[in-house]
Amino acid sequence: MILAAAQTKPLRGDIDSNLLEHYRLVDLAVQNGAQLIAFPEMSITGYEREFAQKLAFNADDSRLDHLKKLAVENNIVIIAGAPIQIASELFIGEFIIAPDNSVSIYTKQFLHEGEDQFFQSSFDFNPMLTIENKKIYFAICADIDNPLHPENACKRGADIYIASIFFSPNGIPSAYRDLQAYAQKYQMNVLMSNFSGESWGSPSAGQSAFWNNKGELITQMNDSDSGLLLLENQNDIWKSKIIKK
Repeated sequence: MILAAAQTKPLRGDIDSNLLEHYRLVDLAVQNGAQLIAFPEMSITGYEREFAQKLAFNADDSRLDHLKKLAVENNIVIIAGAPIQIASELFIGEFIIAPDNSVSIYTKQFLHEGEDQFFQSSFDFNPMLTIENKKIYFAICADIDNPLHPENACKRGADIYIASIFFSPNGIPSAYRDLQAYAQKYQMNVLMSNFSGESWGSPSAGQSAFWNNKGELITQMNDSDSGLLLLENQNDIWKSKIIKK
């Protein structure tokens, strides 16, 4: 199994440019044999609150078509985030785009303070994925602040916990502490993807990382580069590679 976390520098509200960066990084992941690539929170738009409604995607948005094509042609799962409109409600969500041309939606379950002015939270959109008999559970940013979230992942038998986040330099130490603890406590491998550039007018901390199911930090990116964090499992041993872009 080969997994990839993308660390990106989004252009605020520039969906076309951000999608081009998604395509480039998906291609790079494919060249390195990845079966899954995870992008940060609201990766397609950059993190937004006030303007999220104007930038929102819907469940069958045609702007996902090329990502769907890349997933099918290259047998790769693509996890890309955006504000998502479902019926009359707006969510912080991510699209789980699979090689069988299906698209599932995960919605953020636990919101940061202030996000509830613009978004709904929901437990209704909570799909799991299986790759090589390993069950994968998803999280978006503040989900990881609530211990109930990884506990629920464990109850559902998750082997891999993938967190797409937008954490600042001040917040990243607590994210590292919590994710390491969850990996160790629940014996889950944990992959985290964060922005390395500014979003919502605020700095992001980068440092996308991976912990094995013993809670050991296997590898991390720095706070400034964009690119890929690649993890390959060989006989239950994870080997890593960082590709700067």
